[in-house]
Amino acid sequence: MKVAVVVFPGSNCDRDLAVGFREAGAEVEMVWHKDTALPAGVDVVGLPGGFSFGDYLRCGAIAARSPICGAVAAHAARGGYVLGVCNGFQVLTEAGLLPGVLMQNAGLAYICRTVGLRVETTASVFTEGYATGAEIAVPIAHHEGNYRADEATLDRLEGEGRVAFRYLDNPNGADRDIAGILSENGRVLGMMPHPERAIDAGHGGTGGRALFEGIARGLVAA
Repeated sequence: MKVAVVVFPGSNCDRDLAVGFREAGAEVEMVWHKDTALPAGVDVVGLPGGFSFGDYLRCGAIAARSPICGAVAAHAARGGYVLGVCNGFQVLTEAGLLPGVLMQNAGLAYICRTVGLRVETTASVFTEGYATGAEIAVPIAHHEGNYRADEATLDRLEGEGRVAFRYLDNPNGADRDIAGILSENGRVLGMMPHPERAIDAGHGGTGGRALFEGIARGLVAA
């Protein structure tokens, strides 16, 4: 499995995301946002958390227009896999690769703590390492993690089984407790919680480890 982790000005979880993939056995290459092409043979693109371009304008809005995002969109259109975490999720919505928007948290405060999530589907390479309904603990660290979409979009996400993770105790006011969603083909995942921060028991928990291991197993099987 070959992974490209994109680095934007202001990314601060790019190395953590790379470690998560490497721990699952992936070959990882860091890619600068001004690059216009992904490395040859890339299976998965990772868009990390942080504060791309200082969160000016809207979170992820400037990053979504970086040169590399054209290549990311083309990769997704070909059926490639993309994982966007926190700011990466914001970039995916701003780039139109996932529906909805991420708004300011309902309490208008930055939240940094571990939260409980429920795995809503295993019909994706990103979630097949879990059991449907499994409850896991994964950290969040965001100010704009409040997922919003119109009722028709929310109904479609629910009806198509595209809600990947749901908060057990909604920390930010997200519609229908949504913490992560999938694209129509299940190959693009955006999520606000940070699975890369939950892969080592020595760092507080391993709730995110199965996500990276599931990707690796799924791609080897494919």
